[in-house]
Amino acid sequence: MTTPSFPSQPQVRVSDHERDKIVQRVQQAFADGRIGSGEMEERLERALTAGSHGDLTAAVADLPGDVPGEVLRLKSTKGRVRRTGDWRVPRELRIESEYGGVSLDLSQAVIEHPELDIDLRLQYGSATILLPAGATADIDGVELEWGEAVTRVPGRRRPGRLHVRVTGSMAYGRLKVRYRRAWFRTYR
Repeated sequence: MTTPSFPSQPQVRVSDHERDKIVQRVQQAFADGRIGSGEMEERLERALTAGSHGDLTAAVADLPGDVPGEVLRLKSTKGRVRRTGDWRVPRELRIESEYGGVSLDLSQAVIEHPELDIDLRLQYGSATILLPAGATADIDGVELEWGEAVTRVPGRRRPGRLHVRVTGSMAYGRLKVRYRRAWFRTYR
């Protein structure tokens, strides 16, 4: 998980999502043995009560940035970004594409985390995200210029189920989030 670094804007107010990411980072540092339980509690309190980016960054200033294997960056200039089948999904996906679509099939993927962040940065192209049965998705963080964002899954988080948070920007294109369709055949 990446620490928000806002050196030029330390007084800008923080969002709940930004606080959540820092809380996860502090908890990961504790799980990795980098900090003790007392220090974790202090840092969590600092993160949860942070009002500005400067306050929030102070809670993790001396901790490592991205955790290896926890952020997957996929970039394409003119091609299609596609992941399907049995693949390991990290906590965070960052996808950039100038001319090309994105197709992420998470229905058979190995997802070890209860939450998944997907950051889309698309210029010309659409994105389709297929979720496992019962998963939920929040697409309110996607900024659209021309196009639309459509979800066919619940947006409210459910206990014990995967929750996907999609953010980013799309200039021209369409975002679709849905479950994988079941195709039934009748043999006679």
